[in-house]
Amino acid sequence: MPIRSTVPRLALSAALLLRAAPSRGDENVPDVLRRQTQELVDAIATGSKDVWDRYLDPGVRVIDETGTVQNKRQMLDQAAPLPPGVTGSIRLLDFDAEVHGDVAVATYVDDESENFHGHALHCQYRTTDTWKRTTKGWRLIASQVLALRADPPAVSLPAALRDDYAGTYELAAGIRYEIRSAGDALEGQQTGRKPEILKAEAPDVLFVPGKPRYRYVFLRDADGKIIGFAQRREAWDLVWNREGGPAAP
Repeated sequence: MPIRSTVPRLALSAALLLRAAPSRGDENVPDVLRRQTQELVDAIATGSKDVWDRYLDPGVRVIDETGTVQNKRQMLDQAAPLPPGVTGSIRLLDFDAEVHGDVAVATYVDDESENFHGHALHCQYRTTDTWKRTTKGWRLIASQVLALRADPPAVSLPAALRDDYAGTYELAAGIRYEIRSAGDALEGQQTGRKPEILKAEAPDVLFVPGKPRYRYVFLRDADGKIIGFAQRREAWDLVWNREGGPAAP
């Protein structure tokens, strides 16, 4: 083949590659990633597979708030519009991105507002995304979502019930937790630690403000007498026995 005929073809191929490749000098990467991320979360409500197909790398792994790991095909298969009676939107808060060459890590809060058959719901999630620069632009290669928890609404307790909880509870030798009245409230203090305010989520279920993963669930015997409490973190319990009483089950 004559050289003359190959040169224009090579020049054309090079021009096409340059046109397809993202510009590194003039793009504001955090702005690009924020825009693409907003497109992705907007597509959750509309069920737009095209958006997710465009920005997800073929080898992407997405870990949702339940801990489930999904690949691109699984993400696309579940894309569908919200069902009738359900509407919602997601805002991006605290968006931050750091670029490391051809890789970027972004983290932000998904602020979700939903109307579920006339009932307003509000949730927040912390998401961390990893993006890779490709000839087609920035593509998502990994994402992990964590549900952000908040304190539950507190209820008022009658004085008699607060007095019922007051006492000293033991986890092991030398490790105690004292619950005492503090005016109209309750205060708890573990051995060697500072006192903390206790509020009630419901009768026999207390929590410490700012620690939404924990609950203090009181245990009673067949006669209704408190014999201890379970300090519950997620699904795991540490059982504290009331001092001077029988061991809690």
